[in-house]
Amino acid sequence: MAMASRFPDVEIPELPVPQFVLAGVAERADRPALIDGLTGETMTHGQLAAHVDRLAAALQARGLGKGDVVAVFSPNTIWYPVVFHGIAAAGCVVTPVNALYTPEEIAFQLRDSGARMLITVSPFLDRALAAVQKSPVDEVVVLDGAQGHPSLRDLLSTDAPAAQVDIDPATDLVTLPYSSGTTGLPKGVMLTHRNLVANVAQCRPLFDLHEGDERVIAVLPFFHIYGLTVLMNQGLAWGCSVVTLPRFDLEQFLRTIADQRVTRAYVAPPILVALAKHPLVDSFDLSSLRTITSGAAPLAESLAHAVETRLRRGAADGVVVSQGYGMTELSPVSHTTPETGHEPPGAGPTPKGSVGYAIPNTECRLVDPATGTDAAPGERGELWVRGPQVMAGYLNNPQATADTLDDEGWLHTGDVAVVDDEGRYTVVDRVKELIKYKGYQVAPAELEAVLLGHPEISDAAVIGVKDEDSGEELPKAFVVRTPGSSIGAADVQAFVAERVAPHKKIRLVEFIDAVPKSAAGKILRKDLKARA
Repeated sequence: MAMASRFPDVEIPELPVPQFVLAGVAERADRPALIDGLTGETMTHGQLAAHVDRLAAALQARGLGKGDVVAVFSPNTIWYPVVFHGIAAAGCVVTPVNALYTPEEIAFQLRDSGARMLITVSPFLDRALAAVQKSPVDEVVVLDGAQGHPSLRDLLSTDAPAAQVDIDPATDLVTLPYSSGTTGLPKGVMLTHRNLVANVAQCRPLFDLHEGDERVIAVLPFFHIYGLTVLMNQGLAWGCSVVTLPRFDLEQFLRTIADQRVTRAYVAPPILVALAKHPLVDSFDLSSLRTITSGAAPLAESLAHAVETRLRRGAADGVVVSQGYGMTELSPVSHTTPETGHEPPGAGPTPKGSVGYAIPNTECRLVDPATGTDAAPGERGELWVRGPQVMAGYLNNPQATADTLDDEGWLHTGDVAVVDDEGRYTVVDRVKELIKYKGYQVAPAELEAVLLGHPEISDAAVIGVKDEDSGEELPKAFVVRTPGSSIGAADVQAFVAERVAPHKKIRLVEFIDAVPKSAAGKILRKDLKARA
């Protein structure tokens, strides 16, 4: 049964992404749009629009046209939005490359996407050139300059006429991020201008914006769809100042929030673990923060409460920690927690463990993975989503597209969820990651939340490990001790056993220095499975 959002539909402007995001520039031309969190360098909304115009003109003058793919291999800087929107305004398609990729991984994406140009930064140039040796492109642009390569300054100084291109938002692609989807090797996710415009427009009614006073810290990478849509495009379209950091360093992150008086943080759970447990947090004034929204991986209710309690520090209101849900194939948001005063009519507060409501213009189903029929009310099922934010498909991969996106437009997320009577969803695990033990399904995310409640555990991950004798999958915990802790495996197992049903007990424990995670904060379970 299709369940509609509890919010009324919103109008989705029929505009290309740059035109939509920069629509309000005239009213805020002199206000900061982008601030470098390390140096304080600032770009106004007016300057951003002017730079986007010049870059689009330069790309067209270099022979790039509608549908051509440009790869961007860079950390977060105040110039990343210029590059993204300049490429998009020229009618080209941006394929953002993970800043941690090896030359082989970069070369695969260049080849698979058909990229004609690669834009990078000088610290990444060695890897970029090694990749281009394996998968050539027409030109390599180095944003901050390098001998033998054009720089961003070179492109922005063009006197070419403004780009002229006819973009159909409904069908023309604007970005091609790579995702493993519900399973398998990375695939190019085809997202249209309408997909990205819709997602920003859909989220707006759920947020309580303080016009002209919002500062968003952008530490999650712009090359990930979470950073690209929620931090960069949403922040700029809503007139916020987006404060960039090239990578997550806890001290830099805390200092930037304090110095720049950041009001909003969009993060992944590992950052919240640090905010809840690291002693360094107490050294900085984080009182400007009003909201922290978590995404990319499940957020434990106890962790959300721990962060709120620690950051309140006697203040009456303090910071509100909530979470949302999405995936690359959803541009990325399908669910989020509304801010106070923006809930559906008659709705109460959203529980911390929930990802909130389906956003406007979005339908959902919960489907029993075993039978393919809709789950009974109150029962778990695979979450299916339909709406204007759903991808066009996977590039050059009709089989993977058909496996994920059905003929009726439903995207099969691969995530298991439940919905309550108020229409609030809770994601409990991945279909592919559920551990089967003695016929029971064990959710790794649930056990990880329990483990993080131990004061001597700073991080943890759980996977299923096959027992050769019984053939069962045994829940195994990889645990990172807090500094100075001597907690043992038996202590870990006893702690969990006191808090879960017998079939969910941790059967194996391994202590490690750090849990492997993606740049967006997702646990890399395949790395742990290889280790196990």
